Amino acid sequence: MDDRLVFTSSQAARFLGVSLATVRRWADAGHLEYYRTPGGQRRFSREQLESFIASLHQPRQRSAGEDTARAA
Repeated sequence: MDDRLVFTSSQAARFLGVSLATVRRWADAGHLEYYRTPGGQRRFSREQLESFIASLHQPRQRSAGEDTARAA
């Protein structure tokens, strides 16, 4: 297991098993929390990445609109 506390985008991609482009896309979409360094680079905490992984394993809740759309 990786003991780092803070990950660069590339390190986060390796940790999550996805491409760098996917990490950037998820971060830009708000799915992955991150902060920016003074130089503007994204940094991800281990806690944030583990929280994201855990959220993928939780059942997704349907909205009322989804149920109505499927019934039509």
